[in-house]
Amino acid sequence: MNSLLSITKKKILFIIMLTLCFQNINAQDSNSDFWNHVRFGGGLGLNFGDGFFSATVAPSGIYQFNKDFAFGLGLNATFNNQKNAYKSTILGGSLIGLFNPIPSIQLSSEFEQLNVNRRYNTNLNLSNDNYWIPALYFGAGYRSGNVTFGIRYDVLYDDEKSIYADPWAPFVRFYF
Repeated sequence: MNSLLSITKKKILFIIMLTLCFQNINAQDSNSDFWNHVRFGGGLGLNFGDGFFSATVAPSGIYQFNKDFAFGLGLNATFNNQKNAYKSTILGGSLIGLFNPIPSIQLSSEFEQLNVNRRYNTNLNLSNDNYWIPALYFGAGYRSGNVTFGIRYDVLYDDEKSIYADPWAPFVRFYF
């Protein structure tokens, strides 16, 4: 457990240092304004079916280096409920890279680290789960204005621990 906390502290320190680095680079350039290049947005998810409900909120912020490249940070909060089976809460963060080879096409890479907490409601002697799982997505989408519709693939997909049924996942992403 201590090594997990140590790794988490190192990741948080890395993200803080990266943010300060971006601000420092911008402060040295008197011709640009840092906040004029920052865009906020993210994604929302809602899934429901026969006794199943899932909702996700994933805010993020990116720094738009130019019309082609952006890099940023994101948060993820998901709640799942399978009636009479389990409930799960998933919290985490991500690093996001975006590239637009042409205005209507967006390629993306995203490293995500999630903490999964599952609580089972069955009498099957299943123990509750609490673990961390990484994901590395590569995606492509069609961009129109502030919205991108696309699909992404998790190259670190784990059949047993992943929160998704498949390494392929559609997405809707927006930034303002």
